[in-house]
Amino acid sequence: MANGIEEKPTVTVATATSPSDLAAVPQLIKELADGVSSLEPGCNEARQALAIKARTLMQALETPRETMIKHCWAQPAVYAAILCGNECGLWKLMAKNGDKPQKVKELACALGVDPVLLSRLLRHLGAMGYLLEVGEDEYKPTSFSLSLSLPIMNASPWAAPPSSTSMNTSAPGAGRTPRTPRTAPLMHAHKTDLNYFALAQSRGYLEDFNNHMGGYRQGRLPWMAPGFVPVQEVLIEGADRSSPDAVFMVDVGGCLGHDLLEFHRYHPAAPGKLVVQDLPQVVGSIAPSEENRALTAMPHNFFDEQPVQGARAYYMHSVLHDWPDERAEAIVKRVKAAMRPGYSKLLINENVIPRTDAYWEMSALDLVMLTQLSAQERTESDWYDLLERRCGLKIAKIWSGGRGVESLIECELK
Repeated sequence: MANGIEEKPTVTVATATSPSDLAAVPQLIKELADGVSSLEPGCNEARQALAIKARTLMQALETPRETMIKHCWAQPAVYAAILCGNECGLWKLMAKNGDKPQKVKELACALGVDPVLLSRLLRHLGAMGYLLEVGEDEYKPTSFSLSLSLPIMNASPWAAPPSSTSMNTSAPGAGRTPRTPRTAPLMHAHKTDLNYFALAQSRGYLEDFNNHMGGYRQGRLPWMAPGFVPVQEVLIEGADRSSPDAVFMVDVGGCLGHDLLEFHRYHPAAPGKLVVQDLPQVVGSIAPSEENRALTAMPHNFFDEQPVQGARAYYMHSVLHDWPDERAEAIVKRVKAAMRPGYSKLLINENVIPRTDAYWEMSALDLVMLTQLSAQERTESDWYDLLERRCGLKIAKIWSGGRGVESLIECELK
């Protein structure tokens, strides 16, 4: 009602109950069939493009009403069913039983759970395609359900609840972007003064978070692999070989040193020390092992003065996306102050969102960071603003690993 005059709806109910774009279906099916011929093992670009095309076909066939019900009912119910399966050990049991049809009653008996409840949960997972229904109360595992037996997969639902709750119940208010960690929607949704990491720790989710991040990074070409960044040319050539104590690379906020260990596997002859820095309780938990001997663990808070001066490379993986610009600037400037002119590089391994055609993993993670920490995934323009305008560095090159893969931003002193 505006000015006492009832406004007529601009969209009718028929729009919500009709297929979204039936006319596009024949062409989409043709493009899908044509795309199959370009699929090759290990070619993620072609596979991802085909998956997006298949999604477009599904959306064209669905009615808007069906799409809405899927998001409001079906997907949250899948999430709940996966959590239940985690809690009772279902996914590990089904994987142990092997790739064969499995009866609900037998699974329920082995797990000591209510067979009626398990039947209802698996029925929905079957209806959604996460299990294959082969008969009444009988299901065959899929690659997805088998993968849920892996820690890097089954940890994700436990690691995600704090952020998913804030995404669902507390989007940014009044159309304004939260600018500080203390105003993150997560804190409002959970009525807490704890940030995401402190909240996850208080609920016992930190190990799950680490496993979740390990799963997120699987199947992606690491930046130090052949065909991504020419490490020999960019880093190893010109590195200081005069002293065994010279530091080659510092992983700032590097957790348990997984990235440095991967770098060492690819480039074992790189000169100098590999130093992993994180909070004392983190690096203190790095287990002694033959592999970990390649690392030098150093307690450090990246908001404090950088203790390693003049390293060949300072490296940060998914550190700055946890912080809004003001705090990210403070982190970078601590590293900048330690860099040696004409020698040191800052390497930032993060998403660079393209101007158009953003990949869904990047856009989704951007909103997760918004709600968790008032932070963000950054576009190329955002990175230039942060690193060059705010911090006074020079971006030498942005090395891209392709769609959905984190880039490596190579920075130097001006």
